[in-house]
Amino acid sequence: MALPVIRGCCRLSASLRLNRLFTTERLHLIQGHKLQCPTSAARVSVTLVRPYSSDRQPQRRKVFVVGIPNPFIWFRTKIYYFLIRAYFDKDFTIEEFTEGAKQAFTHVSRLLSQCQFQALEGLVASDLIGKLEEKCNLLPLNYRRALLAEPDEIMLTTAGDVGIYYDDNGRKFVSILMRFWYLTSARLPDDSLEGARVYEVALGEGGGDTESKRLLTANYEFQREFTKGVNPDWTITRIEHSKLLD
Repeated sequence: MALPVIRGCCRLSASLRLNRLFTTERLHLIQGHKLQCPTSAARVSVTLVRPYSSDRQPQRRKVFVVGIPNPFIWFRTKIYYFLIRAYFDKDFTIEEFTEGAKQAFTHVSRLLSQCQFQALEGLVASDLIGKLEEKCNLLPLNYRRALLAEPDEIMLTTAGDVGIYYDDNGRKFVSILMRFWYLTSARLPDDSLEGARVYEVALGEGGGDTESKRLLTANYEFQREFTKGVNPDWTITRIEHSKLLD
């Protein structure tokens, strides 16, 4: 069946190699995919709820992040999801993909913060690892710590863009750009990075101890080759962390 003309098609180098994203021993990653909040440039609001405790235990905080969807982007990505299911993978769902992408994001961001670049082999495109190593080695310790996104600190995950591509040899590729908003307690200069201070909240009854966190963003692009006979593996081909790894 012939694939209809799709916006955004481009020519890829025939030498592009897609590696396995995760081994089964590590994480069962992306098999299909669904959007939690369909937007590529969501406006994010943060609300802090600090319930009082009657037994004088430290206060617990709850943060809500709300993304406002762009209707055009939402409609366009819906069309792409339909095309992926119709012509590439009938079991594809953006819900499952998003969950897998979050696992990949937390795992890879931890490796980056710890400068474990060899462990990125098979997860991240080989030509990208060297660039990441060069950038990470120039970062101070507090900036490297800001790369780490803990699972319970991810506030919002959205699909930013979807593309379907062919190379000169007729190989077929799908790419999905995921954007993450996450909190970090790393000490960062107020005016150096994208992301404002989210809150300072007293941790105890006396108010002596406080916790400050920032809301940062990261973009991870996942790519998979859908050519017949190729392993169904996703590889991260683009990584951006606020202004840390742009």
